[in-house]
Amino acid sequence: MEIEVAKRLQQTEEYYFSKKLREIDQMNQAGAQVINLGIGSPDLPPHPEVIQVLHEQASLPHTHGYQSYKGAPILRQAISDWYERYYKVTLDPNTEILPLIGSKEGIVHICMTYLQEGDEVLIPNPGYPAYTSAVRLTGATIVKYELSEQNNWLIDFEKLEKQDLSKVKMMWMNYPHMPTGASADLDFFTRAIAFGKKHNILLVHDNPYSFILNDSPKSILEVEGALDIAIELNSLSKSSNMAGWRIGMLLASADRINEILRFKSNMDSGMFLPLQLAAAKALNLDHSWYDDINKEYALRREKVFEIMDLLHCSYNKNQVGLFVWAKIPSNYTDCYALADDVLYKAKVFITPGGIFGSAGDQYIRISLCGNLDVLDKAILRLKDNL
Repeated sequence: MEIEVAKRLQQTEEYYFSKKLREIDQMNQAGAQVINLGIGSPDLPPHPEVIQVLHEQASLPHTHGYQSYKGAPILRQAISDWYERYYKVTLDPNTEILPLIGSKEGIVHICMTYLQEGDEVLIPNPGYPAYTSAVRLTGATIVKYELSEQNNWLIDFEKLEKQDLSKVKMMWMNYPHMPTGASADLDFFTRAIAFGKKHNILLVHDNPYSFILNDSPKSILEVEGALDIAIELNSLSKSSNMAGWRIGMLLASADRINEILRFKSNMDSGMFLPLQLAAAKALNLDHSWYDDINKEYALRREKVFEIMDLLHCSYNKNQVGLFVWAKIPSNYTDCYALADDVLYKAKVFITPGGIFGSAGDQYIRISLCGNLDVLDKAILRLKDNL
């Protein structure tokens, strides 16, 4: 018998990386030894003191029970202190902070809390595919807004003003931007908040890359009155090398935290306490932690620039974050042709920009999550096979 999947999944395809990694696994089983430069999963470990806290707390007999949906007070306080220290944003740890089992969980929670059929949602093109997937699950209508290299991949609010925004309930945004590495300043965020308030559009800012190769971390919540209309997501996946630990955070007004908790508390349980205590340790590390990991990423980025040069791609050296985004040469029809050429000839996997939306069709993305030896091997393979 065939059991038909629900309508909410009929337009939701399997995640690109999920499918491609299966193909790469098959290639590796046949002896290919593919070098994966596609996925932004940090290969460096967390700080040793963070791992020590996890080990010590997990060894205790009383740390294994269910935890509060709102997270441990020590973690909420550490998040509050972190936002005060680096973003100059004051948040009440008891009412304006919600720890998450990874920020991807928060994307779904926010969409399921506020969206339904008939609502419209502004989503960036190019942008993180999870925004599109989460919105589709709610039955709301996706309205793509295009970002362009000519505008430094920033939102053109004047252009958006000319659209019919009467049904738009939510807008997703993400700076430093993934996949392009574009940065936004406080003036930009001020214009974003003004736009959201004018049109009564809930702004959701996804902010996991602000510490990577970036000397000036920014938050949309720095803008006065931002909590009236904005939610921010953040994460320890990239900034603390804790991607597999699944530790994120949602920052919002007390009312919105309570609204989102109505959904979250029915879908999951609290995070493992030793993870929360280790996360609090990571958030309390001094700035030398970020300096050290960025020294390594800066060296890797130079190697990735060399790869982009070998592929005859053009790119902006001022981009930040965990990837390098580059425009493909004119002899390739699109990003998929170049990515497949590199995969099948040189056995190196890079990400085609088109998976982030049609505005990325002429671009590719390479991750900085491979060490210098891996990047050198990739360079040799490209020289020998392309």
